[in-house]
Amino acid sequence: MGTDFPRDLTETDATSASADAAPALHPSTVAVTAGRPAAAPDAPLNTPITMASTYRAGGDVEYGRFGNPTWSAFEDALGQLEGGRALAFSSGLAAVSTVLDLVGQGGKVVAARHSYNGTVMQMADMEARGRLTCVLVDITDTEAVVAACEDAVLVWLESPTNPALEVADIPAITAAAHEAGAYVVVDNTFATPVLQRPLEDDVDIVVHSATKYLSGHSDVLLGAVVTRDEELFSVLKGRRELMGAVPGTFETWLALRGLRTLHLRVERAQSNAAELVRRLGEHPAISEVRYPGFGAIVSIVLSEGAMAADLLTRKTKIWVHATSLGGVESTFERRRRWKTEPATIPDALVRMSVGIEDVEDLWNDLRTALDQLVLPA
Repeated sequence: MGTDFPRDLTETDATSASADAAPALHPSTVAVTAGRPAAAPDAPLNTPITMASTYRAGGDVEYGRFGNPTWSAFEDALGQLEGGRALAFSSGLAAVSTVLDLVGQGGKVVAARHSYNGTVMQMADMEARGRLTCVLVDITDTEAVVAACEDAVLVWLESPTNPALEVADIPAITAAAHEAGAYVVVDNTFATPVLQRPLEDDVDIVVHSATKYLSGHSDVLLGAVVTRDEELFSVLKGRRELMGAVPGTFETWLALRGLRTLHLRVERAQSNAAELVRRLGEHPAISEVRYPGFGAIVSIVLSEGAMAADLLTRKTKIWVHATSLGGVESTFERRRRWKTEPATIPDALVRMSVGIEDVEDLWNDLRTALDQLVLPA
């Protein structure tokens, strides 16, 4: 059992140059100002799309798999938002795979049992091939998670979890994991750096599906990792180059464009979600409302079971039945329609990604559909 991570956790972390140089600005300002071209007369405000696979020799890039100015702009902006150095990947799962690939042969990974389904499936696949040992834990049971950290090389957290919306005690678990010699990863896709910055709690790596809130318009596949550890950053960058999990230039440009309004979209969607939670709890068609108190993801459990949940997703006009989330539009789905979703997720649970539409329109559309699911007394 072991790890291919570059160093022992007791060594001093090196903080990225971009994080050191960043002024004390609010996230909303950083989202707008970071990743811009150098100020000069007639310079464009936005970083241009550099469509290049080949560069003239003698510089820092050399080849299209090693870097791109458009990637760098997005990475600079996200790195400043999270407080570290960022790397863009071709998808969220490509980022997940790159991090998991650092676990040495037979290494023990502790992970939230309700992590994103694709993440858990990757871990299960690696375990089936003898690559690692995975221990799935209830992330709300901090004492049990801490106990599971013994002999672990990696602890994988989501907070909130997807789609159970459980919240982890990130500082306590991180401290215990480090004490045990393990690295800690937090998937920050749901919260975004607008609401949560795990690196400030000494987390080693933050992972994003930039497909979701960071790009925010349901038109991009992209992933990212962020770290403050320079050596770890170099290892991850090297793995990206070696495995070829690089992002598309146009996709990265779109993600940076979306990032400019991240704070506005998150604030509006969160406000909508909070109001909908208040109203949903009073509807007789719903037996349970799950909401962590922040963010724009809400999960509801339908009183009449899975069939009612499926019917709900087909009866609305504004809410879109779709499996992704984090866009400007409101989407929802019954998660257990996917065969690989854990049995611990209620069969009638509907995960809702609240968008930025008018909250009254969202509620009227949802209430009309819910009213049709209430059986007569």
